[in-house]
Amino acid sequence: MLLKDVSFPSPEENILYDEVLLHLAEQGKSGGVLRFWESPETFIVLGRIGKEQDDIKIDAARKDRVPVLRRASGGGTVVQGKGCLNYSLVLPKPPGSPLADLRGSYAYILGKVIAALKMLDVETVFCPISDIALAESLRKVSGNAQKRGRHFFLHHGTILYDFDLTAMERYLHLPKDIPEYRRGRTHPEFVANIPRAVADIKNALSDVFGVDRRECDLDTDERDGLKAFLSRRNAAVKLVA
Repeated sequence: MLLKDVSFPSPEENILYDEVLLHLAEQGKSGGVLRFWESPETFIVLGRIGKEQDDIKIDAARKDRVPVLRRASGGGTVVQGKGCLNYSLVLPKPPGSPLADLRGSYAYILGKVIAALKMLDVETVFCPISDIALAESLRKVSGNAQKRGRHFFLHHGTILYDFDLTAMERYLHLPKDIPEYRRGRTHPEFVANIPRAVADIKNALSDVFGVDRRECDLDTDERDGLKAFLSRRNAAVKLVA
């Protein structure tokens, strides 16, 4: 599998580049990809059908000039920024495989992430549908979402390792759909960082997903695709000025 360790300075580029990778795979111009990225800027991103008035403390976001964007995958609204590692996977979904089914693909992928964290002596568990939590405290350390195409799908995942957890309390309301394992906990009580170096987390994930090639630059198709996606969607993805 190809690893793309590519982060951009702007939230828009980081969000849309994942969609470019899925688009190119669907066109037969690329295959399976694992990407790592981390935003240098704090921003908020809604899932495909999330509602900003329900999920976001809009006055606080405006006051702090925190951008609000929307991604193409499902899942809940999250705060991004330094200390939050994103891993993105573009994978085929052959008929009859665990990856062909939404729930099956979550179990398969998150099982590998749990195995990677175990390599770092961090014990975690899968909390369906799409979370990973510390085994002892059941505090969430990873949220995940997907966009599924015809032949491939895009999997978004986050791993908190040195994130300012108070940002979630400042900018996000409690979600309407609350998993049972949350047990009524506030944002700071519910989430946690994994106390490991980001380089070690990346190396462990690369091992479990079978990375055999690494690139830190964009090829021509990716550059052209990102330019086109930005041109088409840049005005549409930003919700809160």
